[in-house]
Amino acid sequence: MANLCGFNRLQFAHTIRDPNGAKIPLNWRNITDWAKRSPFTLRLADSLGRSRGRMRLLDRVHPPRPARIKPDLSNWESHDLAAVWIGHATVLLRISGVTILTDPVLSSRVGIGLGLITGGPKRLVAPALSLRQLPPIDLILVSHAHFDHLDRPTLARLPKRIPVITSPGNSDLIRDLGFRSITELPLGQSHTFGPLTITAQKVKHWGARTFFDQHRGFSAFLLEGAGRRVLYGGDTAYQDYFRDIGKVDLAIVGIGGYDPYLAAHATPEQALAMADHVDAEFVLPMHHSTFRLSHEPVADPMRRFMAAIGDSSGRVIIREVGGQWSNQPDISCKPAHNRVPLHRPTPAT
Repeated sequence: MANLCGFNRLQFAHTIRDPNGAKIPLNWRNITDWAKRSPFTLRLADSLGRSRGRMRLLDRVHPPRPARIKPDLSNWESHDLAAVWIGHATVLLRISGVTILTDPVLSSRVGIGLGLITGGPKRLVAPALSLRQLPPIDLILVSHAHFDHLDRPTLARLPKRIPVITSPGNSDLIRDLGFRSITELPLGQSHTFGPLTITAQKVKHWGARTFFDQHRGFSAFLLEGAGRRVLYGGDTAYQDYFRDIGKVDLAIVGIGGYDPYLAAHATPEQALAMADHVDAEFVLPMHHSTFRLSHEPVADPMRRFMAAIGDSSGRVIIREVGGQWSNQPDISCKPAHNRVPLHRPTPAT
């Protein structure tokens, strides 16, 4: 069996050469590190990362399990402030009469296009809403270019009349899909959209999509209008940048992807602390339970977050994919405060 497929003859391939010609051992970590420093592989990854997903038929062979909660959008446009968690960092927002979709990712996998399949993580839970089930979208927000936030196959299927606001250096990944209005919003600057003012907020993360494109920006967004304030936190490690924002009605914060990536993603406890920096009346935890992007168990981010918030658990408006919430409880909207077991948190790292 040791001779199967000639693996015993591959001694010559046990090393590869880095860009400087030095030999390095052949293993997946070294291959990845080598690829990050190779101009050819970086350009190839950049090209493969621009696929529109038209031929990725194998992504549909084993679809993710359905979300256990189906949102009811029958009175969506009647809400003053409302949210639906579609999955990962994709949130459907209603604020001051404007419907916003954040970081739209509805694909079964995210990553580079490899012909009939996507080279990247598989979705664990299907989006709570399909593209056809979405209400008319007024505005798309794209926080940064990482594949789990800027998904070209999803964007390619959305109406191109919808304006897009993103961070600097990302419009080339969106414009060729046909979108007619793209605004790159620098940190600290604001953009007016109807009754809303959208301000790009600094975060602690990084923006390169394939390590070849270090110029790409990344940010959070503060949405203000008609006396309502919502912070969409995007991706961030723990930081103090939000302290100057002031009180918000709703903070949407990422709570997963931290093990071992603390330099880019906050722990659940740290995410709660950042929500407290803006004195958020309500909190929507996101960036968890949808893709396996890190080493922590899938259920741990939400368990740790709920344990950390303790007696103030009523602030957590959505706890499961498909959950929805409105600040007007007299209008039909079914919040999803359910089915999340609590436990004592493991120490924050």
